[in-house]
Amino acid sequence: MKNTLSLKAIIALFLIAGAMTSCQKTKVTQKDGIEYTYIEEGSEKAANGDIYLYHLQIKNADDSVIYSTLDQPVPGYLMANDTIAVNNGMDEIFMALRKGDSITFNSSVQTIFGPNFPPFLNAEDQLQVNLGVFDIISQDSLSQFFMEASRIDSEKRAERAKVLMVEDGQKIEEYAQANDLDVQKTENGLYYVIEQEGTGPETTPGTTMYVDYAGYLLDGTIFDTSIESLAQEKGIYNPSRPYEPLPVNVGMGQVIPGWDEGLMLLKKGSKAKFLIPSPLAYGENGAGSLIGPNSILIFDVEVKDVQK
Repeated sequence: MKNTLSLKAIIALFLIAGAMTSCQKTKVTQKDGIEYTYIEEGSEKAANGDIYLYHLQIKNADDSVIYSTLDQPVPGYLMANDTIAVNNGMDEIFMALRKGDSITFNSSVQTIFGPNFPPFLNAEDQLQVNLGVFDIISQDSLSQFFMEASRIDSEKRAERAKVLMVEDGQKIEEYAQANDLDVQKTENGLYYVIEQEGTGPETTPGTTMYVDYAGYLLDGTIFDTSIESLAQEKGIYNPSRPYEPLPVNVGMGQVIPGWDEGLMLLKKGSKAKFLIPSPLAYGENGAGSLIGPNSILIFDVEVKDVQK
């Protein structure tokens, strides 16, 4: 599939959207009265059923980006359908799109998002929206487009992970030295300390281990534990959850890669500390409110029982 639009419109849209000139066309939607300006105006309209591919960027009054498809693995997409009812100004803008359009406008949160706007925004806050349509593809091509975009994103993530493994490794080694930890490192990059050797046969994939644990960020913040007394002590006790050893089928991908690899090194009764680089933890996505993207994690673990 060929993208026939040059990058000029997209660059103009996201880098110089504020530099308006009098020759640029401005329109006003019949509904909501949104005044929008064409930085560039396209000409090719999609046939019903075809898909517009677009990039969308939304900024607040402080010029901070609060949403952008440029940060996503795939762009925005919209199926052309001239029979759909137009209910508001945003509908008018989107339903009139053509390939090559670069549009910018300012409006309120309420107007842009409707009643279900993000909770971190106020209804009357003013936002700037930049919208650029860069291609039209058939509906049949959409799944292939997303497969290719996903492949490219996976490759980029893998390259970034390689860099992070080195950077995180340096931070972990500094942490270990500062805390007098005699760490070992696996070939995959997991750092660990076996504090108490266990007994019994070697662990194999599929073995069920029952593990007590406490998880920390590198700055010492505890984010989870299976130990009730520790949760109470650290102020993270949740009465609605059970506090008991976590059952894990080791080596089966049920847990983060750092755990899967680390538990394979342990036996019944083992106590260990895992120092896990972010690509072997939750990576770029993070997990929940405490574990941000690219967080190094530290776990104290104890294998309470093993079942083959």
